[in-house]
Amino acid sequence: MKNALLVTILLFLLTECARKPSIDPQLEQKFQQIMSGVTLIGHSASLKDESIAGEEKYVIEKVSKLGGETWLFHVRIQYGSHDIPVPLPVTIKWAGDTPVITITNLTIPGLGAYTARVLLYEAQYGGTWSSKDHGGQVFGKIERQR
Repeated sequence: MKNALLVTILLFLLTECARKPSIDPQLEQKFQQIMSGVTLIGHSASLKDESIAGEEKYVIEKVSKLGGETWLFHVRIQYGSHDIPVPLPVTIKWAGDTPVITITNLTIPGLGAYTARVLLYEAQYGGTWSSKDHGGQVFGKIERQR
């Protein structure tokens, strides 16, 4: 009898430890509202030569949850002479109440494959990025489109 109780308790603990914490649906709804119709305006810094690029814009027309941790971002990536509209499947991880864009070797048509971890908080963003032969940091502000 003691062994059966012990096994039941251990199974319960293992199940609870393995279970992914659920994200508050209100946080996800707020994220969808806040990140639709915004522009991330900022810069990227290169680790290769310690330079800071000119202004970059990431226009986020809308975001919608596909399922699990995957969201679809309808974006226009603007830098230099580029203005590339593209839907991007993006993983969102949560650090408490703070969303973190998490992409690993995501191919962006016309640009290549990128890995990034970008934290979004209030009206700012910041994080790291890398591609096949270079990488660095990104940072800037989040502005609502008029």
